[in-house]
Amino acid sequence: MAGNKSYTIVEYFGGDDGYRCGYCKNEIGNFSHGMWSHTMTVQDYQDLIDRGWRRSGKYVYKPIMKKTCCPQYTIRCHALKFQPSKSHKKTLKKMSKFISKGELPKEQDDGEPMDSVCEPAAPREPSKLCHLETKCVAIADIQTEEAECPTITEVPTEVVDATATGSETSRKDPVSVPDGRTAAMAPKPGMGADPGRPPCRKAKDLRKERRLQKEQTRQPADGVSSTVTATQSPPTQTSQLKTLEEFISESLPENSPHCLEVRLVRSNPPSPQFKASFDASYQVYKLYQMAIHKDPPDKPSESQFRRFLCDSPLEAEHSPDGPDVGYGSFHQQYWLDGRIVAVGVIDILPTCVSSVYLYYNPDFASLSLGSYSALREIAFTRQMHKQSPKLSYYYLGFYIHSCPKMRYKGQYRPSDLLCPETYVWVSIERCLPELENSHYARLNQDPDAGDARLLKDVGRALVLYRRTVMPYAVYSRKRKGSSDETEVQQYAGLVGQDCAERILLYRT
Repeated sequence: MAGNKSYTIVEYFGGDDGYRCGYCKNEIGNFSHGMWSHTMTVQDYQDLIDRGWRRSGKYVYKPIMKKTCCPQYTIRCHALKFQPSKSHKKTLKKMSKFISKGELPKEQDDGEPMDSVCEPAAPREPSKLCHLETKCVAIADIQTEEAECPTITEVPTEVVDATATGSETSRKDPVSVPDGRTAAMAPKPGMGADPGRPPCRKAKDLRKERRLQKEQTRQPADGVSSTVTATQSPPTQTSQLKTLEEFISESLPENSPHCLEVRLVRSNPPSPQFKASFDASYQVYKLYQMAIHKDPPDKPSESQFRRFLCDSPLEAEHSPDGPDVGYGSFHQQYWLDGRIVAVGVIDILPTCVSSVYLYYNPDFASLSLGSYSALREIAFTRQMHKQSPKLSYYYLGFYIHSCPKMRYKGQYRPSDLLCPETYVWVSIERCLPELENSHYARLNQDPDAGDARLLKDVGRALVLYRRTVMPYAVYSRKRKGSSDETEVQQYAGLVGQDCAERILLYRT
């Protein structure tokens, strides 16, 4: 190990006690494993979320899928292949109408679901590790057992002193969910179907046909008929070829009474821009919590805001083949006419942009800002991909099929769900039939498949003991047969081989 290596340092809390579920309101039905992360590399967090973990501030948790009341499946969208649906285009047009004409929709969409606040309990306070000096064990082969700890080298590691959080902040997306039904309206007297058209044709097809007719009549006469008969199929459907970026650009017309700007600011470590806009962001958060979640005015405190939405264990990292802004934790601020109206909390990781949370000014709730921000974040992922080719996925947090109002994340397709047993990605189309039959499903349809990254030798797991990094096998000998092997074995199985051999598990 290099002497300047960055480490992830965590304390594992287990997951034996149930707590209140914010989705079905079961008081003790939610179960999850938890870790407090004092510091974390972006690659370690990437590997952890690919095994079902998510962060809330510095608290990292993983639902116990077979035990929890509302199983939460990690979901990712293939950002490069994404095409906006009809409801997504409607959201963008709604924003365009507001920007160009200043008209807010009069009513909130009926189908705008909200993520509820779950509270993953941290059983105990994390240990105070201020300005910690860690000693790195230089190990050629960590399978080799030695009576004493191998030669060590000094590695200074500064870890922020923090307190454990008692709440999770899952993304709260207000997203329009179409139910596939439209109100049947009786035709006005004397306004029946055009007798010159075949009966029972969809209005969408008629509109496309009329648009093509207008386009052809505007073209110079070249001996080709300027009309399209009902039996002819359109040669092209230009509207379907528009990219997401083109739809977003159309939603922001120039020379309009309103101006919307999205600014990316680093939240950890806080950039000057983040510090300058902190108070404005916090005030939007307070309004959001009071209006949407009915919190009393004193509950959305500044310390809570910092702990859940500003603090992050992720170190800022830059790589020659990474995005220009680097990796780590950021806020995407939506500025309307010079003031913040919404903030998306995101993590930029080696292969994805991970959505953490969204909050917004409730005065603009009718603009479906949750859906709009998700579309902007997908477009942002595609932008990052141009700078870093391996960064091509957009993670939306957890998909909860057992909660009907939380199924909206499945609309961002193509998308995959993570199998909770084998940790392979399965297309959501294949998963839905399984989830219709049972709240919990394995998802991977190969009965012989297992966890390919399971750590079989717990002795290889790295631990941090008395400021020294060592394999668990060395630690257990120093402790003369440590009694925590069962807990470490469980932890190692949950984080997988890659993380267990890199992350430092803090032991007292």
